[in-house]
Amino acid sequence: MQHKKIFFFIAVMASFAFSPANLPEKTGLSPNVEMTVFTVENTSPNLSLEEKIKSLYEEFTNYNTVMPSFIAFQNGMFGYYKLLEEGKIDNKILTIVDFSLSSVEKRMWVLDMVSQKVLFNTFVAHGQGTGIEMAENFSNVQNSHKSSLGFYLTAETYIGKHGLSMRMDGLEQGFNNNARDRYIVVHGADYATPGFIKKAGRLGRSWGCPAVPPKLCKQIINTIKNKSCFFIYFPSKKYLQSSKYLNFEQA
Repeated sequence: MQHKKIFFFIAVMASFAFSPANLPEKTGLSPNVEMTVFTVENTSPNLSLEEKIKSLYEEFTNYNTVMPSFIAFQNGMFGYYKLLEEGKIDNKILTIVDFSLSSVEKRMWVLDMVSQKVLFNTFVAHGQGTGIEMAENFSNVQNSHKSSLGFYLTAETYIGKHGLSMRMDGLEQGFNNNARDRYIVVHGADYATPGFIKKAGRLGRSWGCPAVPPKLCKQIINTIKNKSCFFIYFPSKKYLQSSKYLNFEQA
């Protein structure tokens, strides 16, 4: 199984190439840094998949001022590579939401896996039933108003009561596969802003949607829509041990 993981990693990373692009307004990229794209040639072929992900993380941190924790990044990469292997990703963007962090922190990262740029790092709300300042409880159940863990594929956009919004398809049975039926979407919300934190001492809460600041909503949605990987992380023992994207032998 380990050899299978390493072979897949090499095939994926060897296909990456850099093409210049304009950086969005909100970015974690350090200024005046010459970009060097990470490829498998930069590391020893004898490294394990975990070691190569660590090297990739180090490359990201060299060129960006803000990054998710390594454990959130590592788990996100496991799922991202598995989804690539399954041919499900069309848009090579990885979004990581780390709900182990306080809602007063910028706990969403949008990562360009081709150029290794942090395109966005911003606030994101959790569900009313998930917790107050901190996320604690998660659900896949209709009307629970709770956030759902795991891997999603971003989907189509629409105009709703929050303006431009984006649907997502949950990929993990029992954890988030009811996301579309529950209308778990990315949208903008006034309660997902620094101003709300200043008044309330925490971010506001949604009905389970990962809501983002309205000023960034359109840019974020247009960047991640149409089959990119969206990962909501929390150190839930049940989820981490059950996810087919984190435990390849179950896939």
